[in-house]
Amino acid sequence: MRAARREDAAALAALSLPFVESGALRERPLALYAAHAADFTVVEALDGTLEGCLGLRVHRHREHGPAGVLYNFCVARHRQGCGTGAHLLEAALTRARTLSLGALFTATTGGGHLFLRHGFTPEGPRPAPADWLRSLDPRRDARVLGRAL
Repeated sequence: MRAARREDAAALAALSLPFVESGALRERPLALYAAHAADFTVVEALDGTLEGCLGLRVHRHREHGPAGVLYNFCVARHRQGCGTGAHLLEAALTRARTLSLGALFTATTGGGHLFLRHGFTPEGPRPAPADWLRSLDPRRDARVLGRAL
């Protein structure tokens, strides 16, 4: 596991593509992966291919303090069920605490079981960042989950 680098942008996009095609993730341009590579933690195989990724973006709020948003969470099909996703989520929780974030949020079109097992709830500990909520596509019918840190 490591922090992503700008040169990982194409690999991040390739890893995400099957999830975009299935509707589980929304499409993001390659330029976004390059510009925001520092948001991502990745799991890299011995051969250098990426097997999982999770982005963490910080949002500042005067009233509620800083919060994080987890996004573009995906694990290669052959690594699902092996704990890769749980390790990525635990790393994100650790990073969020290091950044002194008060809460984390995510939006999921799936069941969100991994998030629920890690203390996320549908209500969340406080209102999610408004700018992030406005960016969600209502046609995706995503469920917002959150947890205090």
